[in-house]
Amino acid sequence: MAELRWHPFIRDWVMIASSRQNRPQMPKDWCPFCPGSGKVPDHYDVLKYDNDFPALSQTPPEPDDVATDFFKVRPAYGKCEVILYSPEHTITLPELPVPHIRKLVDLWAERYDALRRDEKIKYVFIFENRGDVVGVTMPHPHGQIYGYSVIPKKLRLELEASEAYYNENDRCLFCDSLKAEQDFQKRVIFQNDHFVCLLPFYTEYPYGVYVYSKRHIGAIADFTGEERDALAAMLKETTGTLDSLFGYKFPYMMCMHNAPVNSGNTSAYYHFHIEFFPPMRSEKKQKFNASSETGAWAHCNPTCPEEKAEELRQAHARFLASAAGQADNH
Repeated sequence: MAELRWHPFIRDWVMIASSRQNRPQMPKDWCPFCPGSGKVPDHYDVLKYDNDFPALSQTPPEPDDVATDFFKVRPAYGKCEVILYSPEHTITLPELPVPHIRKLVDLWAERYDALRRDEKIKYVFIFENRGDVVGVTMPHPHGQIYGYSVIPKKLRLELEASEAYYNENDRCLFCDSLKAEQDFQKRVIFQNDHFVCLLPFYTEYPYGVYVYSKRHIGAIADFTGEERDALAAMLKETTGTLDSLFGYKFPYMMCMHNAPVNSGNTSAYYHFHIEFFPPMRSEKKQKFNASSETGAWAHCNPTCPEEKAEELRQAHARFLASAAGQADNH
């Protein structure tokens, strides 16, 4: 079974993909993403790998015969890809050299371009799940890309809000938000020539940092070479900062927001950014999305963003010092 089912109360499509329940548990001494597995080339730096158990397909099966005048279904059209960050099984994003991460940025941009050429795809969502706490069963460094045939609800809300703000103010909501944060300063963690890492005023997660492009631009594929280098450095430092909070590999969900595709011109009001959702609220305590967050979408951050921003700035300083020390040793 693989189909989309319409949820009339939230006006969104739900992916039904029961075949993913049959994904095998991988042997502890074998990884399909490691060279020599027979599943990937013997030599690669970064790699696109079509998901073996996709929730979406460009040749989807016909939906189950469950539709009625009330219950709506449609084929689960789309694409699910795995993006391998490195052939090294245990390395993590902050441990990779910036030139290597630049190759990853280029691959993301290449795949965004490739998927938007399919006119049935309306949104290309690039993301990474990291850590057991967020359900990761494959430790090999990787992220994923979903090409959706519809724009998911949260992203539609974000687009509608930014379009309405632009129509009312003739300015970009993201640009104004970034300027307000830079003027206030207390929630800015660090920045480089082209990107800013900050903990937003409204963050739902204690360490839920955002990465903003300083230039008003919609999608990763449209960055210059210099901006791509800066994004690679920004990702290394952002994830390294999270790891430096408590001295262990910090779990997170990294969600890249690019402009929608094949859905009209959003260039005036949409702005590239990355949202991180780390599920920890302290060194050993997890932040659970319980009834209020899940059932009502009424988020509650149990911490003060300004205080957590200072923690993150200190962690960033520790990461830079550690990286400098490792460079000196080499």
